[in-house]
Amino acid sequence: MSRQLTKKHSTRKNNGSTKQSTNQSAKQSSKQSVKQFGELRIIAGRWRSRKLTFPSIAGLRPSPSRVRETLFSWLTPMLTNSHCLDLFAGSGALGFEALSRGANAVTMVEQNKHICHQLLKNKDILNAKQLSILNQDGCNLSLIEGHFDIVFCDPPFNQGFIQPLIDGLEQSDLLNSSAMLYLETEKSLLNIDLPDKWTLLKEKVTGDVRYRLIEVGER
Repeated sequence: MSRQLTKKHSTRKNNGSTKQSTNQSAKQSSKQSVKQFGELRIIAGRWRSRKLTFPSIAGLRPSPSRVRETLFSWLTPMLTNSHCLDLFAGSGALGFEALSRGANAVTMVEQNKHICHQLLKNKDILNAKQLSILNQDGCNLSLIEGHFDIVFCDPPFNQGFIQPLIDGLEQSDLLNSSAMLYLETEKSLLNIDLPDKWTLLKEKVTGDVRYRLIEVGER
C-alpha cells in the first residue's frame, strides 16, 4: 500500500509540474506575441480611434501622433478626393490616416514583405478598397504608376535618402501640378535642396523628428 500511495503522489506531482510548465510556456508565448507587434491608433475621420497593429521590426517607427495631428491639420484643405502616394509606408500610419480623412485613393510602397503582409491584413480589417499596396523599393520611382496630389516621404533616418528622392520626384511624372510633398526626417537634417519652383510651406520639429510640407510648382 505504501508503494502505491507513493506512486500516485509522484504522479500527481508530475502532472502538476506538467501543467505548470504548460502555463509558463503559454505565458512566454503570449509575451513574445505582444513583443512581435506594435499598435497605432487612427486619429480622425471615418476610422477614428480604430487600432491597427504593425510588426515590431528594427527601424520601423510610425510617425508620432503629435506629428500626424500637425501634418493633417496642414493638409486639411487639400486632402478630400486627393490621390496620395505613401513611400516607405512602414506601419501605414500616414496612408491609413489620409484615407480615413477623405483621400480618394492611396498607394503604399513598402519593400519589407512581412510589413506588406500586415498592411494587407489592415487593409482587409478596414475594408479599404481605395488602397493599393506595392511590395517594392520606395527609392525606385520608375516602378510606380499614377499621378499624385500628395506624397508622404518618411524613409529610414540617417541614410541619405531624402535628396535623391527629391531629385527623383522632380524628374518623374508622378506629381500633379501644385502637389504637396511631406518629408519626415531626423532632427539633424537642416538643409535640403529644392527645385526652383518648389516652395517650403511648413517646417516643424517634434522630439527627434523634423518634418516639412513642400508645395511643388506648376509642371
